[in-house]
Amino acid sequence: MARGSPALRGRGLAVALCEIPAGAAGAFRIGRTQVTNAEYDAFVAATGATAARFREQPEFASPSQPVVGVSWFDATRFCDWLSEETGERFRLPTEPEWEWAARGGLVGARYPWGDESPLDRYPDYASLWRDGPEPVGLHLSNGYGIYDICENVHEWCADWHDPETRKRRASRGGSWRHQLKVSTCAARSSIPPEFRYADYGFRVAAD
Repeated sequence: MARGSPALRGRGLAVALCEIPAGAAGAFRIGRTQVTNAEYDAFVAATGATAARFREQPEFASPSQPVVGVSWFDATRFCDWLSEETGERFRLPTEPEWEWAARGGLVGARYPWGDESPLDRYPDYASLWRDGPEPVGLHLSNGYGIYDICENVHEWCADWHDPETRKRRASRGGSWRHQLKVSTCAARSSIPPEFRYADYGFRVAAD
């Protein structure tokens, strides 16, 4: 089930959230899509934050594409700002939350839609994600109404990937940049939190 958050004050934007039933991670809400350039632009305009690293490059410039080139710190600052704007507490999802949401109620499934190969799921697979991410929400959602999870861009999570050394933050999902564009729900990745890569974005979560 999806519903909108309160609109950003005077900015004509709202973040759609999907209700995730209690399970391995407990009940919570997660963004229906990855945070877009349009949403991140509102944050930049309101706070004076630095624009996303690749914002002016044509392959990443559409307002409906997911924002990329943001660090883990940038993503958490966006969540803090969104919390102030809406009166709700936004944050990055934890890894268990992300994985539970990605499966869309299909416990044990490899992908958000089941076990079918992405090559069979997307007949036009070879023509997708050629030079950058696709605009959000173009493909079918999973069982919880979530779009583009496991594909398009890697998504920052709240957790440390290496909690003992604390050098890399966890991320989930596939990326337009790799040979394998769609990841399984269980696949993990990580980079240092200050890095800003062209295939890294995020989606928000809330309690």
